[in-house]
Amino acid sequence: MILALIAIVAGFILLMWSADRFVDGAAATAKHAGMPPLLIGMVIVGFGTSAPEMVVSAMAALDGSPGLALGNAYGSNIANTGLILGTTALFIPLTVHSKIIHKELPLLLAITCLTAAFFWNGGLSRTESFILLAGFFGVIGWSIYSAVKGKGKGDEIEGGMEQNLEEHDMPLGKALFWVVVGLILLIVSSRMLVWGAVTIAQQLGVSDLIIGLTIVALGTSLPELAATLVAAKKGQHDIAIGNVVGSNMFNLLAVVGIAGAIAPMPDVPHELITRDWPMVMGLTIALFVFGYGFRGRQGRINRVEGAILLAAYLAYTSYLAYEITSKAVA
Repeated sequence: MILALIAIVAGFILLMWSADRFVDGAAATAKHAGMPPLLIGMVIVGFGTSAPEMVVSAMAALDGSPGLALGNAYGSNIANTGLILGTTALFIPLTVHSKIIHKELPLLLAITCLTAAFFWNGGLSRTESFILLAGFFGVIGWSIYSAVKGKGKGDEIEGGMEQNLEEHDMPLGKALFWVVVGLILLIVSSRMLVWGAVTIAQQLGVSDLIIGLTIVALGTSLPELAATLVAAKKGQHDIAIGNVVGSNMFNLLAVVGIAGAIAPMPDVPHELITRDWPMVMGLTIALFVFGYGFRGRQGRINRVEGAILLAAYLAYTSYLAYEITSKAVA
């Protein structure tokens, strides 16, 4: 148990550091290649902050722990919306200006419904997983189209990304170095984390799904937490919200899709549909209502709405913690 805890802590630290290096290197490489700042923000950085979830879930699927992979994806979405956006909005109320965010919010809602439709029969086939991955590449393609079409129109996200890229500029050779090293360390740290999480789940007698929803999901969401807080402090509210919306879409499409493509899941845990998916859906609906804006209302997440998101996350996590402790004591 002690060795497993050490593996989890060390894996998290290395995972966060390597993900940060990977994102910086990828963004700088994309800038040298002449990609638009908006495209870098939505695709490169969005992909990079979801890299921990993707690699961890792939490793979990390879190790025969599909519950850990699914828990990581759904738990990360719950943490992203409830904990990260809720906490950020409590201190810095967020306002949505970007038209791209307005387009992404309904899309996230539709993707959340799609995953539930796939899980409704109790499993996830390889075909359904490939459909999710196709959707993932479709979202990337749409992001590229939107970035190219909207280039130079003064989008809030584009302006913020230009500022961020200027602050984190680096030579091409150094950028490529960190892309390669960051990716290697992502794989190594994810392997450590998965081994430690599975070992602790076995020791406590709880399911891989619960460990994925709690410990692993919280840890792999740290890049989004850091990116969102930094963006909000700089006044880049659209980037703060866009980080979470993009990451949530990537989690449902790529993280779940990769895990299911590697190891189809004929028996998805029943709790995922009855307990976890409704939580993801409820938070997604709340984010849509708060962030989209209706009847002339500016899309925003104020302190009261942030408190609602955070309270929902804390209530849900407390319930899972109760399940863990009750089974451990038993």
